[in-house]
Amino acid sequence: MEKQRNYNDFESIYLAYFSKMKYFAKVYVLSEEDAENIVQDVFADLWEKKEVLSMPVNLIAYLFTSVKNKCLNYLRHQIIKKETADQIQQTHRLTMQASLNSLEALDQDLFSEQETREILVRALDSLPDRCRQIFIMSKIEGKKQKEIAAELNISTNTIESQMKIAYKKLRTELKDYLPLLLFLLNL
Repeated sequence: MEKQRNYNDFESIYLAYFSKMKYFAKVYVLSEEDAENIVQDVFADLWEKKEVLSMPVNLIAYLFTSVKNKCLNYLRHQIIKKETADQIQQTHRLTMQASLNSLEALDQDLFSEQETREILVRALDSLPDRCRQIFIMSKIEGKKQKEIAAELNISTNTIESQMKIAYKKLRTELKDYLPLLLFLLNL
């Protein structure tokens, strides 16, 4: 009997206030569908807390406050989503701009064999001796890490760390020569 009364109370409240609450939410969230979802959530919460129906509570104030809070949460979430999307878009734009700048900066004569060789030699010469030796053995001579380790009497961990140093330094040295850097790293 008590359940039926709660259900009847809930149903009459739902019918009486749903459209008003939806209109209120739509003013703030703008989308009819989002407003409807928010109000549905409020009424679902009310159903779960049906004991509120039997308490001396200003039901209209309770509903408006609940809808207001759900709208606030929705709007905050939308702002965060928009800011995140904007940041991703900005990062993508900056990456594209850097690629564009790099390609525009490439000199047509850059790809002459002599100039390419000089740029690569300068970049490799900027590496510390051991690091350069390991990089050349790996990328130019095509030796495996185990071969290099045995030949130089060092561990493969040392080779890995030296290769990381080489990549980082070469990335810096060849930042204006993106195609050369890609070529060198994919040898």
